[in-house]
Amino acid sequence: MHSWTSPSLTPLPASGLPLRLHDTRTGRAVPVVPLTPGRARLYVCGITPYDSTHLGHAATYHATDLMRRALRDTGLEVEIAQNITDVDDPLLERAERDGVDWRELADSQVALFSEDMTALRVIAPETYLSVSESMDGIIETVRTLHARGRAYAVEAPDAAGPDWYLDLAQDGALGEVSGWDEAQMLEVFAERGGDPDRPGKRGPFDPLLWRAEREGEPAWDAGELGRGRPGWHVECVRIADEGLGLPFDIQAGGSDLVFPHHDLSAAHSVALGRPFAALYAHAGMVALDGEKMSKSLGNLVFVHRLVRDGVDPMSIRLVLMAHHYRSDWEYSVEELTRSDERLTAYRAAAARGGSHPHTVDALRAALRNDLDTPTALAALDAWAAGETPTTADGAAALPDDAPGDVAAAVDALFGLSLQQA
Repeated sequence: MHSWTSPSLTPLPASGLPLRLHDTRTGRAVPVVPLTPGRARLYVCGITPYDSTHLGHAATYHATDLMRRALRDTGLEVEIAQNITDVDDPLLERAERDGVDWRELADSQVALFSEDMTALRVIAPETYLSVSESMDGIIETVRTLHARGRAYAVEAPDAAGPDWYLDLAQDGALGEVSGWDEAQMLEVFAERGGDPDRPGKRGPFDPLLWRAEREGEPAWDAGELGRGRPGWHVECVRIADEGLGLPFDIQAGGSDLVFPHHDLSAAHSVALGRPFAALYAHAGMVALDGEKMSKSLGNLVFVHRLVRDGVDPMSIRLVLMAHHYRSDWEYSVEELTRSDERLTAYRAAAARGGSHPHTVDALRAALRNDLDTPTALAALDAWAAGETPTTADGAAALPDDAPGDVAAAVDALFGLSLQQA
């Protein structure tokens, strides 16, 4: 799968100071220490391409983009892998409803997503793979789990053969990421794609590993497991392994993926005999009219529609920056108005020029402190108003060669272009 075109990136001289991120699994902020010295590897869960990119999606990929930029600023090489879930029930159902081939629908929405990411100046992933084009590898992983004795069959009366599930009890890895108890898991498992009450399952949270072919559904041959298609979680495990290798450094995504997706992806990896991710960083949810933005509810603010209506994509990035990436927040038109005002002020300050090393230092310090973009915006507000912030520790002294071009720093650290549109 071809990804979008990345913006040009001119990093600042490496700071050598580590990025600290909040780890969902441990519940605390920790320094990112790559498993491979000098090289950080991130996996972010991609879209199911049956509808357009909304602000909730944008918040997740914006956060991952900030992680990349922050890690680059420390002096690390960064690799990101991202999937496209183009073989999934919602996509197949939407394609049938609209009378189009599921591949055609997926291709059109992936193209639109790429346009949105280009507009928002999100750096493209090094590995960008759809499930359909990764099927040989996914089948290999499913068959490996079967050979290791981790898969069991469940009768599927509407199919020619059984469905196959992962037996979580064998490795005891359930809940290692979320830390949730069974009651918490049951509260959301069904609505997030699980089937806790299916007859024949050994455990309520055992995930579908391989779904037997049903009439009208796409299917592939998986040898002794029969024809069918994969479950959700094993897909990401395989694509992460293919793009990054297991284990890798950071699993990123929206907080609604903590359970079951990231919990069960990690469990699949353990069943393969390998750890999954060293750190889990999750973006918060974006709401509209009091409800989380979701395709099922239809309460969406689409990125491409905002851009089509004349909104500068950099104003959209500023809307996202106004909220800490881990926080849940609600979008309003007033958010966009404030961001337009900020963008105008920042571009005017950039046009005035001058060296402002203290502002650049404050921006770098905010970013490496768990991507603290609200604090970064406060520093930019002060800069635009002609004020001079101190460094993060309150010291006034900086090296004579400290970077001072704020516009260049904002571009490198936050993907925010202050050139006039």
